Amino acid sequence: MRVGIVGAGVMGGIHAAGWLATPAQVAGFRDIVEGRAQDRAARFGGQVYDSLTALVRDVDVVDVCTPTDVHYEIVMAAIAAGKHVVCEKPLARSVEQGLEMIAASRAAGIKLLVGQVVRFFPEYAAAKAAVDRGVIGKPAVLRLARCVSQPRKATDNWFVDFRRSGGVVLDLMVHDFDYARWVAGEVTTAYAKTLGVARPEAAVDHALAILTHASGAITHVEGSWAFPSGFYTAFELAGSDGLLVFDSERSSPVRFLRHRRPEETVPEVPLPAHPLLESQYTTEIKAFYATLDHDAALRVSATDGLAAVQIALAVIESAQTGRAIRIEPLPIGDLRLGEALA
Repeated sequence: MRVGIVGAGVMGGIHAAGWLATPAQVAGFRDIVEGRAQDRAARFGGQVYDSLTALVRDVDVVDVCTPTDVHYEIVMAAIAAGKHVVCEKPLARSVEQGLEMIAASRAAGIKLLVGQVVRFFPEYAAAKAAVDRGVIGKPAVLRLARCVSQPRKATDNWFVDFRRSGGVVLDLMVHDFDYARWVAGEVTTAYAKTLGVARPEAAVDHALAILTHASGAITHVEGSWAFPSGFYTAFELAGSDGLLVFDSERSSPVRFLRHRRPEETVPEVPLPAHPLLESQYTTEIKAFYATLDHDAALRVSATDGLAAVQIALAVIESAQTGRAIRIEPLPIGDLRLGEALA
């Protein structure tokens, strides 16, 4: 299995490291930033492709790690060439794009895998399994938090261009929207407030969203690009019979957090740390490989990825309009990988 990675930035390198933990071969990299693909190829192996067409033609799997706004064109080009696709979250910049991507993959018999990596975090997966066993009874109120510093890039910081990234809601909170839906079922309404809308002149963003589920459960989601340093995550899953809790700060009981000075070196994209030997991203890539290689069941589908995008866009609309936004069912059937294509 030959894998070509499009986008050789932070996530391109993380995905490459994950593929090296499988029998797949990293065939090479494509990036529009001069020198970046060369750096990745020198570290992880493979060649540098001078065009997307050349990469797609030469590989079995196209792994898309580019800015969100170009996911659609790259994924569609790979599907048109009959190649399986791994696409980093969020799946698309719009629901309409995502629907086209899923429809095209189904029509072509292509597997479209989306990187909603939180489903592969051990603590989140264990909590979901506990809910499924009935440990807390019927889920009632979920509280999810994901707080980091704002992504910084020396050039072309597409993260802070809302038209390209969707901001903190679509780029970061999409993880927790996916998890909330995984645990408590379909989301029917969204209501939100964001600093980006209330104070667009602010240099950071922070958002609070309330989701209502068809099951009657309610989810509160906090997402931030205003955290001083590090990567903070937490959840509380309350049900009729009990409570499941996780707080990433508990593994570091004493921490000093401060805002960094402009001249200090900081990561371009903050990533969550984990005490386990294997990165959760590697766990995810191993699961993708098993699905691609022998149709192993996967805990996330392209439909799940698109549903998370739909929720995020409803949250953004609510923050912009001040209204609660109704979320209608996606006009596609769910597709679990390993099942027959519709």
